Amino acid sequence: MPVHRLSQHRQGHTVRGPGGEREAVQLIPAPFTYKRAWSVDEALDLAVQNGEEAKFLAGGHSLLPLMKLRLAVPEVLIDIGRLGELSYVRDDDSQILVGALTTYDELARSSLLAGELPLLAHAASRVGDPQIRHRGTIGGSLVHADPAADLPAVVLALDATLIARGPGGSREIGAGEFFRGLFETALQPGELLTEIRIPKPRPASEWSFQKFTKRAIDWAIVGVVVQGGRVALVNMGQTPVRASGVEEALAAGAGTRDAAAHAAEGTSPPTDINADGRYREHLARVLVARALEESAART
Repeated sequence: MPVHRLSQHRQGHTVRGPGGEREAVQLIPAPFTYKRAWSVDEALDLAVQNGEEAKFLAGGHSLLPLMKLRLAVPEVLIDIGRLGELSYVRDDDSQILVGALTTYDELARSSLLAGELPLLAHAASRVGDPQIRHRGTIGGSLVHADPAADLPAVVLALDATLIARGPGGSREIGAGEFFRGLFETALQPGELLTEIRIPKPRPASEWSFQKFTKRAIDWAIVGVVVQGGRVALVNMGQTPVRASGVEEALAAGAGTRDAAAHAAEGTSPPTDINADGRYREHLARVLVARALEESAART
């Protein structure tokens, strides 16, 4: 499936294709039926009733643009945006529990995250602009599974566990198994992501988040997430990926620069209007070196 991302310019009537070409588009969604759920149980019941033609709608920043481009054509939208039961940040002994409908702004302002998971709080504060941070949710970002998004790589570096609830009950999915491909996850039809469980890193201070963008509100051309000895990359493949070569070099005692030289190993960075694959590989090495240095300095 080719990657299409809406132009940020005011006219809004063109889209950039995978090679950077302009394509005229009709920014009007196909007809759909709107239903609002007032509880998780009701949302799941509606999903069962409407089958694979239904989609959950939270903040809308991921799904609605796809609908305008006719890349997603759901017959039914199930609005879960007012499910307060899925918006929280809680301390649970050795882990932090985050509700899937917690907004980026709530993550960024959480005093609990500031103390226990500063990486997540900081990364959330760097997403888009204030309007996006007040509406967009962590669950929406993870389920959309855009490899150019920040938070999928963050939960990968944090070794999080994602909780999916469906007709058959709840199940746990490791972050490493959750992202299956471009805009593709391990969620089954009718399942709803309800919670993200993140083990508390010790020490919490060994982290860094780096990304290179044209403008602050743009998707990262390349991004890097470091938490302790784990390193994850943004926009270096069809999914967020762990920089295993870097992690292995660090475990073997390599220095920062020597470890960073392995940043692009095993990746498949895209080529688009912003950069080609070789440039992204170079950026990955540069940003990993910076991230490792910053993480070490914090320690």
